[in-house]
Amino acid sequence: MLYGYNLAVVNSPTEHIKEFYNRTWLSRNHTELSEETLTLLYSFTVSVFAIGGLLGSLLVGMLVTKFGRKGTLVYCTVLVFIAGGLMGFSQICHSPEMVIIGRFVTGIHSGICLSVVPMYLGEIAPKNLRGFLALVPSIFICLGVFLAQVLGLEELLGKEAYWPLFLSLVVVPTFVQLMLLPWFPESPRYLLIEKQNIHATITALKWYRSKCNIQVEIEEMQEEQSSLSTVETVSVWGLIMDKSVRWQFLSVIIINMGMQLSGIDAIWFYTNAIFANAGIPKSQIQYTTVGTGAIEVISGLIGCFTIEKLGRRPLMIGGFSVMGIGCAGITLSLVLQTHFAFMRYISIACVVAIIAGFCIGPAGIPFLMTAELFKQSHRPAAYTVGGALNWMSNFTVGFVFPFLQMSAGSFCYLVFCGVCVLVAVYVHFVIPETKNKTFMEISQMFATKEPTLSKSPSGNPDELKLKKFSGYGTLENSWVELDSSRSYP
Repeated sequence: MLYGYNLAVVNSPTEHIKEFYNRTWLSRNHTELSEETLTLLYSFTVSVFAIGGLLGSLLVGMLVTKFGRKGTLVYCTVLVFIAGGLMGFSQICHSPEMVIIGRFVTGIHSGICLSVVPMYLGEIAPKNLRGFLALVPSIFICLGVFLAQVLGLEELLGKEAYWPLFLSLVVVPTFVQLMLLPWFPESPRYLLIEKQNIHATITALKWYRSKCNIQVEIEEMQEEQSSLSTVETVSVWGLIMDKSVRWQFLSVIIINMGMQLSGIDAIWFYTNAIFANAGIPKSQIQYTTVGTGAIEVISGLIGCFTIEKLGRRPLMIGGFSVMGIGCAGITLSLVLQTHFAFMRYISIACVVAIIAGFCIGPAGIPFLMTAELFKQSHRPAAYTVGGALNWMSNFTVGFVFPFLQMSAGSFCYLVFCGVCVLVAVYVHFVIPETKNKTFMEISQMFATKEPTLSKSPSGNPDELKLKKFSGYGTLENSWVELDSSRSYP
């Protein structure tokens, strides 16, 4: 929710923050900022959030290995309190630097959580609910955006005097999380596969599966643990060089970059400006923006409750396709609105279509797929790569979009249209459906099969004869030959 809130919180008080920057610069240097410099400074304030997110995403692999999934989420809450304090007192201290640093620090927190939360939920969920639980974060991203849009209304915190409070409200939900999360168990997969603590694993599974038989799930985790018994947690460089997961690695790159380069952040960061260019009266823009926020939440709920029925691929392909059509529609409507007044409403409909398409699938499924396409040894590194690319793309869009809009005008949205179409095509032809599959089954669907014969030493007929390995070192089709004359526990 904090990620969504911080994406949209800078939209409403844009003019107030710019005025604060200009006023502070004038008092320090006895001259006003030029329009270009002020645009550059504000664009950096918006996009420095993504720089912090990039740094946070690079720390994910190390943090989740050392502190666990839940432990990482608990410890990183301190970052939000630091960021909230900086932004909340920035106006009193006459310091634009505190706003920028606060945005950077809260970006670090979001960069960590945006990878760790889906990882945590994906590991604690039973396979038949993994898609549902993995899309719950996308609903809360939409709720965060909606909350920022509502609180940013002129009647609430949209006044000039309130924008520091508006930015620093992130400390409230963080405090609630800090009071509740420590009581929840750690990820059972982390406890068993990485910590080899079977007793803690059983305790955690009983807590999460109070009315289910956990034996089958423990056996599946033990099978994965056995396949990884000689494989340590893979580094990012190891993931890049591992040819057996080449297609999974490429898929993570494309869907995570496509998620941000689709243009959704341009819509969220600059919604008010887009509606102003569409000719919406200034007094009505804030209410139109809140309306789009409500549609985001509804679309997220639709995706969440249909993913286990429809699967991952249809929601991804459909979501990116709708976004591509919406981006093309915005371009057409902005070009023609000088000739046809009704086109301004078409542009609003296209913005709504882009947001709805994003929230139905692309908002959460890339994080779910990053968890599903890799096994335990490769997952932290995959989230580090996916998160880093996600945030670099986020920064690029947030920083470049105002200048792209000034230079290309209405045609700037065609770039996003092309990205959406290419990602939809890639998902259609390359990524398989992972619904109701175990992590072992998914890895076998993707792995490059390489025959590796292992001869049993003479005189030792009891040795396992491994006939063929998958790319992860697991037995293809889980087939082994055992000596039938002996019984095994």
